[in-house]
Amino acid sequence: MSVRTIRLTTAQALVRWMAAQRVEIDGKELPYFAGVWAIFGHGNVAGLGEALAGMSDTMPTYRAHNEQGMAHAAIAFAKANRRERAMACTSSIGPGATNMVTAAALAHVNRLPVLFLPGDVYASRRPDPVLQQIEDFGDATVSANDCFRPISRYFDRIIRPEQILDAAPRAMAVLTDPATCGPVTLALCQDVQAEAFDYPVSFFEPRLWRQRRVRPDEAEFDAVVEALRSAQRPLIVAGGGVLYSRAEAVLASLAGQAGIPVAETQAGKGALAWDHPQALGAIGVTGTSAANRAAREADLVIGIGTRLQDFTTGSRTLFDGTLFQVNVAPGDAAKHGAQCVVGDARTVVAALAQTLAGWQAPKAWQEANAAAVAEWNRAFDVATAPGGELPSDAQVIGAVWRQAADDAVVVCAAGGLPGELHKLWRAKAPGGYHVEYGYSCMGYEIAGGLGVKMASPDRDVFVMVGDGSYLMLNSELATSVMLGAKIVVVLLDNRGYGCINRLQQATGGRPFNNLLADTRHDKLPAIDFAAHARSLGAEAEKVTGIAELEKALARAAASTTSYVIVIDTDPMITTKEGGHWWDVAVPEISIRSEGAAARATYEKMKKGQSR
Repeated sequence: MSVRTIRLTTAQALVRWMAAQRVEIDGKELPYFAGVWAIFGHGNVAGLGEALAGMSDTMPTYRAHNEQGMAHAAIAFAKANRRERAMACTSSIGPGATNMVTAAALAHVNRLPVLFLPGDVYASRRPDPVLQQIEDFGDATVSANDCFRPISRYFDRIIRPEQILDAAPRAMAVLTDPATCGPVTLALCQDVQAEAFDYPVSFFEPRLWRQRRVRPDEAEFDAVVEALRSAQRPLIVAGGGVLYSRAEAVLASLAGQAGIPVAETQAGKGALAWDHPQALGAIGVTGTSAANRAAREADLVIGIGTRLQDFTTGSRTLFDGTLFQVNVAPGDAAKHGAQCVVGDARTVVAALAQTLAGWQAPKAWQEANAAAVAEWNRAFDVATAPGGELPSDAQVIGAVWRQAADDAVVVCAAGGLPGELHKLWRAKAPGGYHVEYGYSCMGYEIAGGLGVKMASPDRDVFVMVGDGSYLMLNSELATSVMLGAKIVVVLLDNRGYGCINRLQQATGGRPFNNLLADTRHDKLPAIDFAAHARSLGAEAEKVTGIAELEKALARAAASTTSYVIVIDTDPMITTKEGGHWWDVAVPEISIRSEGAAARATYEKMKKGQSR
């Protein structure tokens, strides 16, 4: 029996195959790949560029201004889509490829799917060394794309056209698997991209990929049920896996019926509406006083879909109770000596709700948590109330939150803002809180906001960013204008790296090289951020104080294009309530008395570390 074939270049075949991959979301079948971000160069323009141009109606191509930025946008798109859809990114072989490495690491840490298609050297090696080629005289197989190996969940270098018949489905299996989900890299040798092969027609037939929901082992499930029934002070810690599994509704039901309090990680924030009776808010280093009190007193802690990052556990000083981990990834489920429950979050939580019907946590525990939440709400009101000569981050957050619609999305990534947002942003709906804090990558914010807007065009997107992150990577603001993907950027100018300046002093150091005033300089730049934003095509203005900010937010809401609002803030003020110790090593020897005092505190706190 003969096999029907079609002759295509490797690049043409790959793009056609990508267009055939499908997923089902809310009963509707959609393309898995929503498009390809591309900055063309000599390593991909002739091969993959030609293939994308021929499929532009079914596989949209988006042009960006920076390879790292376009990859951040793709990653944010996937996160906003609960990992159910993704995008691809292609670049030339040299700096274009290595520009994407930081984003690949970000996707790996955050377990988010993105397909990287960097151009690579010639498989034939006949013209070596080609422009931008990295030469290793000890290993002729090395190229710049090898940088992607440790930060890809699956890596392959395509050196023959027929290899994509195996590599492409393996890539898709990783991208769509809840346990292994993360970045995939297919390095495309530039001569192979242009080579033709007779591909079987069946390779391009539509393929529907379904979300796998792993059921827990019976013994593991029974163990967590028994632990809950015996607990006097149980606590659930909701991580990003709750949202990726779309388990927020069943979690809200379980927490409500059983009276189990729920605290949230950065990735899990929004799993419960902020005013749910059992919602304690953020946990850990940037946690609320209510959540961290419960964490210290809990005799049972059940993590659901969290990788237990140090900010969540207070560098392993926060939890004293028995720890269970519900997670699709066995490696995460076994962390910190936890008792494992390997399974899909929604499946496990729904089973817990059914099994525990009629059971409730002790009333005294519920009442204590309700009182702690009321106390925290009073602290929230104080922290976010307008006042003072220069506003704090908290006051700016309060203003944005008051102006935001119930389904609005706030986007942030690095510096002091994620900590204040984790504490203070009151998530009203799932997906309304989008903070990249696994990699805490400065420069993610604006590109990430663009990706969120592309994923959720009907939702308002507020990007909160410091002056330091804005200066690192702002070029995708122009892309948002070009694509008509409106975002509202609130730029908090504290004249430097205010968060690290505070950490520097908290660990005994003197202010040095963080705030602009503390750097080596001849003359400090008078940066007009509003003028810069306008030069990229956005509307922009600078305001003074919270009252002016709220009026500007109303003007931004009425605008039809991306809008930037700049406001000066105090670099030293943070919310005093809540929070927890974080393990940042302090020098054992210091010439400053402040350093010696910080070391003594550090040694004292390390004695409380467990697990």
